[in-house]
Amino acid sequence: MPPLNGQPLRIGIVGASTLRGKEIAQILDERPLPVPVAGIRLFDDLSLAGTLTVAAGEPVVVQTLNEDSLRGLHLVFFACDESFSAIHWAAAQAAGAVVIDLSGAVATLDSAAISIPTLNGAHSESSLSSAKLFYSPGAATIVACTLAQGLRELRARRIAAVFFQPVSELGLAGIEELESQTAKLLSFQPFSREVFDTQVAFNLLDHYGQLSRARLEDVRNATARDVRAFLRGAQPLPAVQVVHAPVFYSLAFSIFVELQQAGTPEALGRALAAVGVSIPSAEDPPTTNLTVAGSHGVTIGSIRRDPNVDSGYWLWGAVDNIRLAADNAVRIAEKIIERI
Repeated sequence: MPPLNGQPLRIGIVGASTLRGKEIAQILDERPLPVPVAGIRLFDDLSLAGTLTVAAGEPVVVQTLNEDSLRGLHLVFFACDESFSAIHWAAAQAAGAVVIDLSGAVATLDSAAISIPTLNGAHSESSLSSAKLFYSPGAATIVACTLAQGLRELRARRIAAVFFQPVSELGLAGIEELESQTAKLLSFQPFSREVFDTQVAFNLLDHYGQLSRARLEDVRNATARDVRAFLRGAQPLPAVQVVHAPVFYSLAFSIFVELQQAGTPEALGRALAAVGVSIPSAEDPPTTNLTVAGSHGVTIGSIRRDPNVDSGYWLWGAVDNIRLAADNAVRIAEKIIERI
């Protein structure tokens, strides 16, 4: 991003009505950026244009996205779906803005810098001052990379992660369908399958129906790709599985770690705490998808030795998937601003 030369920062959020878009706006309100901000422009599809909402404590009207509305912006978050971002991110960049994409539309582009600021090392710091296109990965990727980096000094032989994905990963439509299915099933009525093409209420799944709006296989593959891209081949790369969980919010996970040499749960806890992981005390309530709501970090609730593998450990934890993804994107913006 070019120097502001005393100008206040102008920000855009594309997908202002999405869960991540709303969360970004809320974080910017709670944690103002370290430079003056002239205002935040909110963009969404035509059906929502003209809607009055609030951003950074000020009333804002949601706009449609076009070249004119992007003009003059310094920084644009793309928190919309991948197809919409794929169509419009280049226009924002052409208008002179730095783009931070949360949708995955730019994930495979060589020009896009994948960034997790809480973990970024020397290999990515240099790109922050010059890159104009950033990819902010999802919660599962952030968790897997955090654990892999935190356990590096303990020389893990293998890491395998199972993520329990909430329906909020498919936005408000996913939440509404789980809510509707739950109510219908409890009253023995037919239920809608428009989003998932299968029963997701009271059900664990490793794939949705054939006509679903998203595929868990695609989520698994994208998470594995992003972990590989961020860790740059560092071994061991975590194995990844994603399972549907019948919950609205927060991503829970169970992770198996095998060390090359015997260690202790306490040593694992110290290593993870060093990269910002929250480790509750034994007296705290169990870590669940509910207890982490509103948290912007990774929480590991328990570290237990495997009874059959001498140097094997099971980690249980959870993150607020929407908050963590939005917080990561805002941290990218903060890092960019530090260097202008």
